[in-house]
Amino acid sequence: MFGDLFEEDFSFISNHHCGKAKKSKPRDFEPPAPRDFTNLSGIKNQGGTCYLNSLLQTLLFTPEFREALFSLGPEELGTLDDSSKPDAKVRIIPLQLQRLFAQLLLLDQQAASTTDLTESFGWNSHEEMRQHDVQELNRILFSALETSLVGTSGHDLINRLYHGIVVNQIVCKECKNISERQEDFLDLTVTVKGVSGLEEALWNTYVEEEHFENENLYRCGACDKLVEASKTEMDDSEYMYELFSVIIHKGGCYGGHYHVYVRDVDELGNWQLQEEEDKVIEDKAARDTENAKETENPLAVLKGILSEEESKQIPVDQLGQKLLEKKGVSWNKKYRKQYGPLRKYLQNHPQIFQFSPDENKVGLREIHKLTFKSDFQGQDLQSPPQKNDVQWDSEKNPPRLKDSSAGCHWFDLNDSKVQPIKEKDIEKQFEGKESAYMLFYRKSQLKRPAEARGNPRYKIPTHLLNEMNAANTELQKKRVECDSANNGMDLHLHLSSCYMFHNGALHPALTWKESVVDLTIDRRKTLGDLRQSVFQMLESWEGDMVLSIAKPLPAGLHLYQILDGDELTLDGIGLADGADVFVWNGKEVGGTKVMTGPDHEPVVINVLRLAEYNEGGKGQHFTESQHVFSCSTKLGELHRALAPSGGIILKNLSGPEKEAKNWEVLLEEDMNRTVRSVGLTDGCSVLILDSHDQSFVNVSSGNLTAFTYDISWLQVKNFCRTGDEEKHVKITATIETVMADIKMKAIRELQLEEELANASCLRPVSGNGKLLSPVPEDYTVKEAELKMGSLLGLCHGKAPTSTQLFLYFIVGSDQVASPEMEIVVEETISVKECLNLMLEKSGLSGDNWHLRRIDWCYEAGEALSQENATLKELNVCRGDTLVITEGKLPPKGFLKIPIWWFKSSSPKKHGEPAQDQVNGLTCQMDALQVSPAGDSPEHIHTGMDLCYAGTIEITGEASLEDLKMQALTLPCCQEQVVPLPSFLRAWTVDSKRPGKLLRSNKQRLNDYRLGARVEICIEPLQKEENLGPHELLLRVQMGIPGERDYYDSMDLVWDISKECTAWALRQRVAAHYCLPVEKIEIAKYFPERFEWLPISSWTQQISKRKRKKKQESLQAAPYHLKDGDVIGVKNLLLDDMKDFSTLRDDIGKEKQRQLTLEKKKSLQMLRNPHLENHGGQLKTASASQIPRVKVLQESQGSLQQKDQGNAPNPEEKKLWK
Repeated sequence: MFGDLFEEDFSFISNHHCGKAKKSKPRDFEPPAPRDFTNLSGIKNQGGTCYLNSLLQTLLFTPEFREALFSLGPEELGTLDDSSKPDAKVRIIPLQLQRLFAQLLLLDQQAASTTDLTESFGWNSHEEMRQHDVQELNRILFSALETSLVGTSGHDLINRLYHGIVVNQIVCKECKNISERQEDFLDLTVTVKGVSGLEEALWNTYVEEEHFENENLYRCGACDKLVEASKTEMDDSEYMYELFSVIIHKGGCYGGHYHVYVRDVDELGNWQLQEEEDKVIEDKAARDTENAKETENPLAVLKGILSEEESKQIPVDQLGQKLLEKKGVSWNKKYRKQYGPLRKYLQNHPQIFQFSPDENKVGLREIHKLTFKSDFQGQDLQSPPQKNDVQWDSEKNPPRLKDSSAGCHWFDLNDSKVQPIKEKDIEKQFEGKESAYMLFYRKSQLKRPAEARGNPRYKIPTHLLNEMNAANTELQKKRVECDSANNGMDLHLHLSSCYMFHNGALHPALTWKESVVDLTIDRRKTLGDLRQSVFQMLESWEGDMVLSIAKPLPAGLHLYQILDGDELTLDGIGLADGADVFVWNGKEVGGTKVMTGPDHEPVVINVLRLAEYNEGGKGQHFTESQHVFSCSTKLGELHRALAPSGGIILKNLSGPEKEAKNWEVLLEEDMNRTVRSVGLTDGCSVLILDSHDQSFVNVSSGNLTAFTYDISWLQVKNFCRTGDEEKHVKITATIETVMADIKMKAIRELQLEEELANASCLRPVSGNGKLLSPVPEDYTVKEAELKMGSLLGLCHGKAPTSTQLFLYFIVGSDQVASPEMEIVVEETISVKECLNLMLEKSGLSGDNWHLRRIDWCYEAGEALSQENATLKELNVCRGDTLVITEGKLPPKGFLKIPIWWFKSSSPKKHGEPAQDQVNGLTCQMDALQVSPAGDSPEHIHTGMDLCYAGTIEITGEASLEDLKMQALTLPCCQEQVVPLPSFLRAWTVDSKRPGKLLRSNKQRLNDYRLGARVEICIEPLQKEENLGPHELLLRVQMGIPGERDYYDSMDLVWDISKECTAWALRQRVAAHYCLPVEKIEIAKYFPERFEWLPISSWTQQISKRKRKKKQESLQAAPYHLKDGDVIGVKNLLLDDMKDFSTLRDDIGKEKQRQLTLEKKKSLQMLRNPHLENHGGQLKTASASQIPRVKVLQESQGSLQQKDQGNAPNPEEKKLWK
């Protein structure tokens, strides 16, 4: 039950490596949180170790046990460093217990880990997940310690501290002879049911006399006959005992949670209830604050407290406690914001305060003790505060005396959480479901030495002190690094000396890299700190320094608001990570005055002019240039700069998603408007027409009446690779231009050989760079369905004629094993002839093949079953992809169904990464099996996989039961022992995972509408199952407390005939785990997005009559609940972390993000750059040149289109795979 905890090796030779050099790999990059205001450390729950944590905290706060354990040195116990040596005598359990106690006392972390200790017990991960009885653990742990300490000075540690004797006396009523029998005990068990209190329970069990009379007589050894007698038990102890620990159990007899109330005997923690502290602060705020400056000075207050102390130095924590008692408010509440932490404040005044060598205690230097007493003229600091401080009621709030208050404070230690409690709260834990279970007492006569009070280092061995000091130093270092990483921001400083202003914007005089200096700074620092840092970096800077927000625009760098307010933080002024900051004098750059702000943003405008001649073809040719204007420039100024006398300007505001049309004339009355006000932004085009070109303009409407469609072009890229690189050119065209003309223009523009015209073709290039089917040369741009601005590839090979089809084909659905091939065939050939041509080209033979179309997710779809029909009759189009599939088509009326088998995989070892769970394929992890309600065995998934079993042919008239029986005849399934088909569960296979659950064994297969390409997976069950139409099968998995992970999932059948609402599901899940409804949170998992959607519980607050009306079905949006869905459960009794996501989800989202970035990067390589530099002229690509991007996303084998359009082509899916 407790692993090998009670089987300590008697040779004291341990091969278990638990040395102090062993460090657990952190779950994330952040160091553990420091201790809270109580200054006490909790213990992490490993899954079900709350009972162990409660007992360990009790032993830690037992001073006699703790000090006896620390008294055993390395010479008796050995060292953890020697545990791997074969001949070393190392006593692992007491050493790990010592180390854990030292961490709990000295290591500055919120909660310590018991992993090393439980490993020394011999526990595995499964044992850590199971909860046990704390009394049984106490006995076994004591036994293991006694065994481990044999041969040391601590061999009698347990017996000396916890051993007692109960004496049983039987008194003969005739001869008065007394017979005694002694029984040893470490703990006493009492029955509390039906008694008024603990004293009555002890009396009934150990004190009240038992009489032997009537038929139940006692045989007296002295009288040698049956006589009447009386029996009683008596303790040999003559001491009084005080309660100091109460281990509390919350829940039922089959499960629950443990935590412990402990009395702080040595005053190791800081005790202050939050509500009391808040009340004191409120009372103090309401009082008169006259002469507050003198009394509010923390230096005088601290000197006053220390001057009254008898001892030269006191612990820093105790000084904070005394400040709280004197002032009625803690240092953090009153002074921290202005003066910083107490310890740092003391260190900043070394001339007044003197620290001990270990810096844990502080006192006044002698000269300041005398000075302070004389300054205050004998004022008594122990007296109640007067007018300017809190008035204390001596009856309700007696001052805390040094002797009487020792060890009077209690704390609730609940795994990682530690909080102070009142002594009267303990009385509440002796009734109800959350009640006291195990009590610990100390002798009242035991007195603690003064040096132990408030000193967690007391009696700790030197080697452990050194280890904890080193660990604290490392923790502090990591926290500083983490704090710097979390609050650091990177700024890009642009230095004015490296820039020049021309063409309306700032441009680097050298390279961009040489003109920018990167600076990392804490976002909590002020603007003044930033300015000082820049001054230090630029030692040669002279004169005023102005910092302005800058932004790179298509025209260049532009400046916005000036950063002002040196006292403000960088975060407060809105400075973001990665911001661009320009460093200058605030007036000019390179002798040129610079206009700043959004009203002077530079705008890049494409300027088009009609060419003087048109080289063949119907399309109008244009020259293009780019100009930069301020957005506040008036159109009159723009007209004078661009248009000749008598000329007109037309604007086109088409965005990247629109065709280049709808030209609009800028009228005379618009000349006083600005560039921004008429909608001209970066990339917009204007057309300049001379007076002789104005016949194309309808003056009344202001629109261009001719050549609207001519202001377009196509891009042609050289894929023939006859040159050193793949060049591309822009060819002007109209929708009526013939493709043969475009090809000839491209050959001449690319300066290729004219002979290439007879051995080349034009092929459209898709958004992801794939070459699509060649375009017939006798087609026009309109007939080829090409959009203006599209990219074409000039490739080797002849283009198909208008009666030919260009087709892609692959062998099987796996594109990795079978790359895509191309073929040109006549549209009048039959399917069989086309198949033979494809087989010949792919090097295959035989008649055991057939053709199928490709479906939208690029898998084999509909079969071309009419082998004698022509491709044209079957609507096979140019550019289609066909799949050569092995096997003949099944006879009409029969289904050819691949069968998959759920194959259980071996459970993973502790620490291995778990796999994602999607529709029942459960993540593999170490798990505590939470017992559901009822005695029936549950199907608990420990990890499953799909295993291909084979293919069956079955008529559509057969039943589901017939399919299951036939599936069992497959070789892979014959090894399985299945008594009846009802012990099998059938699913369709969607995207390589279980999809739709098939119910009703007697239903015909045709009734399911399975389709020609359906695949079935069979799942074996431990018991018969016959799900009804209103029963929903879900996979539920409980979250591991304190971790971002889950236990193994379990099947949950939910009857939704009455309602399928969030409230009903919460009730069903709560009943399954034997938990209160209000103590759970649930969420549905969406594996394709790696996201959890919480299922809201707001309906708990409305009436039952309104609930039916207001609650919507979970089968509708946004949950779309269906069979096989994964439901995550959080037990709020143990876990207050409501984040359902796991580390696997974070990794999955990051992979999706990386795929998206790679996709965008690959698409950018195919586009023309938006800005090109030609001879110093800034040039912007037209909006119509930017191809529309189709973004695809694949998640868990499911390919989804994120944009409207056609189904993804093979290259797009290949990229995402």
